[in-house]
Amino acid sequence: MENTNKAYYFYVIYCADDTFYGGFSTNVLKRFEKHQQREGAKYTKVKKRHPLHLIYSERFNTKSEALSAEYHFKHQTRHAKELFLASKGIHWQIFT
Repeated sequence: MENTNKAYYFYVIYCADDTFYGGFSTNVLKRFEKHQQREGAKYTKVKKRHPLHLIYSERFNTKSEALSAEYHFKHQTRHAKELFLASKGIHWQIFT
């Protein structure tokens, strides 16, 4: 049984090479800092992807829900990712 007091997050980073990175964390800001320092995921360590912009995060009560959101996002087409972000009111284009 999961601890319901703990928060789990799915987040999206917009990268300088016009790509999106979806991730999971219990502390989004700390995790984003790791990505910025190139200590995060292999994907965000690449120089051409910097600077990074944290554009979205969503809180979940269970780890499985947050991981499911991450999995779903990562397996979508670019167009589907854009539609998802637009539905949440996210305007990543300001960074292009």
